Amino acid sequence: MCGIVGAIAARDVVPVLVDGLKRLEYRGYDSAGVAVFDGDKIRRVRRVGRVVEMENAAAAEHLHGQLGIGHTRWATHGGVTEPNAHPHVSHDLIAVVHNGIIENHEEQRERLKGLGYTFESQTDTEVIAHLVHHYYQSAPDLFEAVRRAVRELTGAYAIGVIALDRPDELVCARMGCPLLVGLGEGENFIASDVSAILAATRKVIFLEEGDLGLLTRDNVKIVDKHDAVVEREVHLSDVSLASLELGPYSHFMQKEIYEQPKALSDTIEAVLDAGFAAQLFGPQAEALLPTCTGVKILACGTSYYAGLTAKYWIESIAGVPCDVEIASEYRYRDAWADPQHLVVTISQSGETLDTMEALKYAKERGHKAALSICNVRESAIPRASELVFYTRAGAEIGVASTKAFTTQLVALFTLAVTLGKVRGRVSAEQEAGFLDDLRHLPGSVQHALNLEPQIKTWADKFAVKDHALFLGRGLHYPIALEGALKLKEISYIHAEAYPAGELKHGPLALVDSAMPVVVIAPNDSLLEKVKSNMQEVRARGGELFVFADADSHFSESEGVHVIRTPRHVGVLSPVVHAIPVQILAYHAALARGTDVDKPRNLAKSVTVE
Repeated sequence: MCGIVGAIAARDVVPVLVDGLKRLEYRGYDSAGVAVFDGDKIRRVRRVGRVVEMENAAAAEHLHGQLGIGHTRWATHGGVTEPNAHPHVSHDLIAVVHNGIIENHEEQRERLKGLGYTFESQTDTEVIAHLVHHYYQSAPDLFEAVRRAVRELTGAYAIGVIALDRPDELVCARMGCPLLVGLGEGENFIASDVSAILAATRKVIFLEEGDLGLLTRDNVKIVDKHDAVVEREVHLSDVSLASLELGPYSHFMQKEIYEQPKALSDTIEAVLDAGFAAQLFGPQAEALLPTCTGVKILACGTSYYAGLTAKYWIESIAGVPCDVEIASEYRYRDAWADPQHLVVTISQSGETLDTMEALKYAKERGHKAALSICNVRESAIPRASELVFYTRAGAEIGVASTKAFTTQLVALFTLAVTLGKVRGRVSAEQEAGFLDDLRHLPGSVQHALNLEPQIKTWADKFAVKDHALFLGRGLHYPIALEGALKLKEISYIHAEAYPAGELKHGPLALVDSAMPVVVIAPNDSLLEKVKSNMQEVRARGGELFVFADADSHFSESEGVHVIRTPRHVGVLSPVVHAIPVQILAYHAALARGTDVDKPRNLAKSVTVE
């Protein structure tokens, strides 16, 4: 989950590296560092903490150079210390930055110690630096040394490598972790994410599994995993720099919460234009979707909760069984597979390692077709899938997902209706109704955003608590799960979520006056059941915070606080009810003084196991 950037140019690349690391900081922010060739030696600056700490140190040391690599770290192997920060250097000759995990690093470490190498860090990455150095001694060709070194590695990696006596070369390699090459005029770049190099170029090449790249100022050579020179497609990125700036907002999470009406409108646009057409999911969808007899959803974290919501839609609307699994669990069990069941992977980044590996495993088990729901074009998971639906959430920088989640819900709803349509279960009249529901959804979300002042007063009450309980039923139980996740990941308040009907089967023992209980209570067929569950809480002295609909018929009383979202929007209600729990978590975190966008111990793109 680290971020890497590299540059080779006729100008000083330090500003490029620093700016790139700032934009990659969402991927990890335990420490940061750069290494540049300054015309005489490789100079390295590393600091624990945010990129700005390293930036200040680099400025104080007047660091400059026309070739360099940089890294922002999310710690895996070894603690958060300067010796463990990247770049790692071998014999002042080779410098390496790395995102990923080398699974056989202990074996390689012992081997290298036997060859006389000493280690200054606890990281797996230092193994790479010494391996490259080892092979560079026998054949002083940097590209060849990297090629031979990576053949010795087991695991996942995206790496950038420079050498003291190769001032005109930057070498990179990719296996299992995202890496792209940026093409400039008389300068070239590498990065984990296009956002890191947007200020320099929009022309990018997405490296594929096993690719190695050799960059000079004027050329890029790419060799695939079979050692064949290949030409990869050049893409023109449509990500804008403006989307990566805060603008008038205090935090990216706040900005992204408020971007949801537009993100939803953009994602819905194609559906409103085409109707629920199979072609929305790619050229092969017209042939594949009618043969689908079931759905297997694989995802992690927030995306998993989107999948749990989709289960209700798919089974109800499409009339096919739907199974939802945590990707990191699925890939390690002896799973049964039906070849006619469509595998659906959900990933904001398209690079989530557990989800990618689960997809590979599903195909090994016999699943024939896969659909990727993703927010990042040309990322790894969509490229490995027969079908794809790109959400149009735009760049999401805050670690706590908001607009990616709600646009995933729209994508999954679209899949449910489309499956129902191709199976003859959705009539033309029903399709028109569902389209109308989608058409009105952004407006309903905007109304929910207008509740922020009321929700903020609740957040102040939550900020002094240590625990919270979230309840929901049916379609809204996953929204309770998502609300609890949001609260704990950015405010550090311990929170759990349960189906409201499960209260008396254990969780009710936790309820007392110190435990706030959030209830998702839309005006649907389960409302009366939820009201009964609320009475169970009040009878034990619990304080209720209820997100209801405008047409729900109950009012506030002592110990029962009610905020009414817009009128009940039917089957798409989970999307609307996701908004208040996001706002509650945001303001609770503000009141507690935590880092909203970069919560401790977490990072945005989970590219390690």
